[in-house]
Amino acid sequence: MLKGYPVYPYFSWRTKTVTEPVAFPPQHQDQVPGLEYLMVPRPIFDYPGYIGRGKLKGKAAIITGGDSGFGRAVAAAYAKEGADLVIVYLNEHRDAAETKQYVEQFGVRCLLLPRDLRDPAAASDIVAETIHHYQRLDILVSNAAVQPYTPSIMDVSDEQLENTFRTNVFPMFYLTKAALPYLNPGSAIICTTSRVAYEGNKNAIDYSATKGAIVTFIRTMAMSLADKRIRVNGVAPGPGWTPLTVSSWPPEMVSTWGIDIPLGRAVQPFELAPAFVYLASSDSMFVTGQVLHVNGGVIRYS
Repeated sequence: MLKGYPVYPYFSWRTKTVTEPVAFPPQHQDQVPGLEYLMVPRPIFDYPGYIGRGKLKGKAAIITGGDSGFGRAVAAAYAKEGADLVIVYLNEHRDAAETKQYVEQFGVRCLLLPRDLRDPAAASDIVAETIHHYQRLDILVSNAAVQPYTPSIMDVSDEQLENTFRTNVFPMFYLTKAALPYLNPGSAIICTTSRVAYEGNKNAIDYSATKGAIVTFIRTMAMSLADKRIRVNGVAPGPGWTPLTVSSWPPEMVSTWGIDIPLGRAVQPFELAPAFVYLASSDSMFVTGQVLHVNGGVIRYS
């Protein structure tokens, strides 16, 4: 456990269960991306009930947006499963340092790379650093994103539209192209999409469009790379308690985040991590072109 940092704020040692919060204090962060260390309460990115089985032992994984939120939870689970990690982030240095400190306790290596993924040159650099440090690359998790609050298309400026697509979609192309020469049969590419790719969101117009594009990217690349036995899949979360939420939405919406879905609350990051482990491991060797929906019971999609 990090000094002074309640990693498991809702874990009961008596019952060995996690109690997830339903409501949150109203809050908003102006900086984008948001900072996990400023959130109240902190997201639950791991819990003692997840025991690694060595499913990713000896493998190396790149995780974009791995400093916080869903990416941090994936990093923790991958570390428990034995994977060496490359955490790519923009400028959230404190969050990234906390993630590195946490995952290294499981005996894996963790390389932090602050990079702007909107720059096409960043992808080649990230992959080169990965190969230099680990001499291999097995798993690529494309997870970084921005989510502007835009309740009207008239609010979507040209600059915002380009930035949203350049942040959420373009890096998947850049990183896949850079990684492909080093990926071998059995390697996995996993992309974070969203429930809004299937049902839309009137308050996140350009973000929803990017998530739809990601679903099509997953399906197309799965077909393209099938002959190489490289699997491409995705995870579509429901509303999550992450820095993306508090840096995107008005405080009054944050305070009741997720209560409109069937399970009645936001998903905590640790609840998505097993899906990413499954898609990265040999457990899913016959799964490609698919999206796992970890969304609390939302079924309004085809």
